[in-house]
Amino acid sequence: MKWYEIELNAVLQKLGADAEQGLTQEAADERFAEYGANVFEEEKKESLPAKILHHMKDVSTIILLIAAGISAYMAISTGYGWPKIFVILSIIIINIVLGISQESKAEKALDALKGMNTHTATVVRGGTLMHLNAEELVPGDVVELHAGDMVPADARLISSNSLLVEESALTGESLPVEKDAGAVIPRDAPLGDRINMVYSGCLVTNGRAKSVVCETGMQTEMGKIAGLLNNTKKQMTPLQIRLKGLAKRLSLVAIASGLVIFAVGVFVHGESLAEMLLTAISLAVAAVPETLPVIVTLILANGVQYMVRKNTIIRRIPAVETVGNTSVICSDKTGTLTQNKMVIKKIWETGSDPKNSGSTFSPAEQTMLELLAVCTNAVPKENEISSAGEPVIIGDPTEAAIIRLMMDKGLDKPSLEKKYPRVFELPFDSTRKLMTTVHKTDTGYISVTKGAFDRIPVSFDDVLHSRAVKAHDEFAGQALRVIAVAVKNWEALPAKMDTDTLEHDLTFCGIIGMIDPPRPESHRAVMYAKKAGIKTVMITGDHIATASAIARDIGILEENGRAVTGTQLSGMDDRELHEAVRNISVYARVSPEDKIRIVQAWQAHGEVITMTGDGVNDAPALKAADVGAAMGIAGTDVSKNASDIIITDDNFATIVDAVREGRTAYDNIRKTVHFLLSVNFAEILIMLIGVLLGWGAPITAVQLLFINVVSDGIPGFFISRERAEKDLMLRRPLPKNASLFAGGLGWQIAGKSAVFIVLTLAAFYIGRFVSVSSGTAAGYGTGISMAFLVLSWASVLNIFNIRGRESVFKTGLFINPWLTVSAAASIAITALVALIRPLQVLFGISPLGPVHWLIAGGLSFSQLLFGEVVKLFQKNAERAAG
Repeated sequence: MKWYEIELNAVLQKLGADAEQGLTQEAADERFAEYGANVFEEEKKESLPAKILHHMKDVSTIILLIAAGISAYMAISTGYGWPKIFVILSIIIINIVLGISQESKAEKALDALKGMNTHTATVVRGGTLMHLNAEELVPGDVVELHAGDMVPADARLISSNSLLVEESALTGESLPVEKDAGAVIPRDAPLGDRINMVYSGCLVTNGRAKSVVCETGMQTEMGKIAGLLNNTKKQMTPLQIRLKGLAKRLSLVAIASGLVIFAVGVFVHGESLAEMLLTAISLAVAAVPETLPVIVTLILANGVQYMVRKNTIIRRIPAVETVGNTSVICSDKTGTLTQNKMVIKKIWETGSDPKNSGSTFSPAEQTMLELLAVCTNAVPKENEISSAGEPVIIGDPTEAAIIRLMMDKGLDKPSLEKKYPRVFELPFDSTRKLMTTVHKTDTGYISVTKGAFDRIPVSFDDVLHSRAVKAHDEFAGQALRVIAVAVKNWEALPAKMDTDTLEHDLTFCGIIGMIDPPRPESHRAVMYAKKAGIKTVMITGDHIATASAIARDIGILEENGRAVTGTQLSGMDDRELHEAVRNISVYARVSPEDKIRIVQAWQAHGEVITMTGDGVNDAPALKAADVGAAMGIAGTDVSKNASDIIITDDNFATIVDAVREGRTAYDNIRKTVHFLLSVNFAEILIMLIGVLLGWGAPITAVQLLFINVVSDGIPGFFISRERAEKDLMLRRPLPKNASLFAGGLGWQIAGKSAVFIVLTLAAFYIGRFVSVSSGTAAGYGTGISMAFLVLSWASVLNIFNIRGRESVFKTGLFINPWLTVSAAASIAITALVALIRPLQVLFGISPLGPVHWLIAGGLSFSQLLFGEVVKLFQKNAERAAG
């Protein structure tokens, strides 16, 4: 129900509430039984067996399980093949453990929300004022609020006096909202404009009020956010989608090839069922790059470490690659793009022209600042410095801005209070929009009044009024919040110290203009993002004029860009938003539901969205986005626990650094896929061609597993240490639906696979059919030994082909020394397997003569030579085109 639009007496009647007596205890108990506790519901936790089952359903895991099962049957039947089973099962277990170790973000977010909602409330029940646990509140309870209280539930104001409520965590607005119990609110008013309501989880910063509870628990605005966290499903990352699709395609290739080999072997060549079943297992093992998930996880884990050094904490490992593919950053304004503190930018004293606050002040301007400072209740906290290295100021943000400028000008509050001792105060209230203080001076007394320009009670002459309006409009045009100040001197204290006396016929001093300014690095970061093909969108609960001014200042809102309000957004259906979203750069006065709609509209265009924010209101959109980026300093626990990454320095520019590291990680993942699949596809076709030609399987199952895990796996681990290429941040982001093989990667894999096939089959043919050494006879054993050596060594050497587009002789072998050392180790281990008798028996290797070793070495090196020739042709083609 829209409680804010209903007349107060009707609200009390609907709730069955008494503004003076409150509910009786009996009525409260009945309602508690009906509505339940004033708490947030918790999302059901997934059990450990359910998590294990979830990971077991992965296609690549299923293939490996089937292969392990068939291998176990064959091992029991033949007594051969146990090492293969152990390796396959070990890889499955490692992948499941890594997956389960990822924490549940939604569960933590709800725990943080629950913690925010636990406190006491001052309640009237049965005419008695009492303190109750906020969980016991029910609709119809009458609650009193005072400065410093946390609002315990959504409530309609009955009465209020100078009430200011900090709602930035819920709406994103920087300043406390002035509340008015008697305000008439239209039906379509956004959350931040419903000034006759107070909302659960918000802080009362000034004044007092009496209110009647309208909604509790999950029905509050904060509760709806908890519900959104429950109902917003976390999507798979682009990498997860691509790897899942790759596993399915590889599985289909393996099944089809296995059926062909089985049919040809049994029905054409008359091979035994057991032999063909073992060959089919070999093919299943060849089809699945067993080390790919582990290497990808290692690359992402290294990305996590690199990002920590650059002030980014990764809460979910897959977010490393996802942030690298970011194409749109939906950023909150307050505290993310701006500094989350009000700063005075302009000052105008009637005897001078308007000037920037950083300029040297005249004596009259200095006096005006002194009078403003003594007409505030904000104070610097002694001996306490913020994380930004600035003094902590306690009080209203507007008054804190005055104190901050006072300190910048070398003044201090205690000295001013001695110079102008305060003797009386008329507090600020939302009706007058003024605050007045009276101070003793050497010549008598002076009253100082500050507040809204259009409410300041001064007698202007035409010239001064014209100048004042011009200065005001100039400040307002820059989206500055304008505060006016006026004074009146008294020889003695007036008999009546009321508004009619003190706030009448004042002398106008001037105005100040303040704003929550952009972070110094925001403009640079937005430009870097644009150069990388990333669009930045501002989403805020603040007013559209302020948001647009900030957005223009930092380069988000450009000439053809649009800025819309939450009300305008609500008037768009999903189709209209989908059509307009690319042209909208600023969204102002939006709700949490609006933020999710914006994120989903961009996602419908296939964009990868990073949503940044720090407030409770950002949490659902942080979870719905592809990457949720919370601020580490200003961020609430709710936003942090709903996020994928945390920016520890609250610096928007750190997002760009995270994108760079993410792109590096994804580039290395593509190199890993390139490296592993080149040989995996070759293995499938080598097996298929060998059986179709009637030669038998050129490689055994155990040899294939050795190549996949040792020859490919060990060097593959160190691809994670490859450096970023020079043009990395000049490339456009990959589309969300882009294949892992985009950009010609598929053709490169096909080319290298073809070379593997030719070289390996040539080695097998020579070993089986050609007598090249009198000491070693040609035969099947010699053939598979030659094929094993060539495929293993060529696979290792291929890693230098895929590192980059530059020749290995230009980049050098030791730009990534660990990769070179691991490649040398893999070559050596392969040689030892072919030389040491027990290992020969285990892996089915026959002894080879010196000539066979030389031929195997020459054929293997041809793989590296082929890669160098291709790079040379590509360079020449680029030069000819450019």
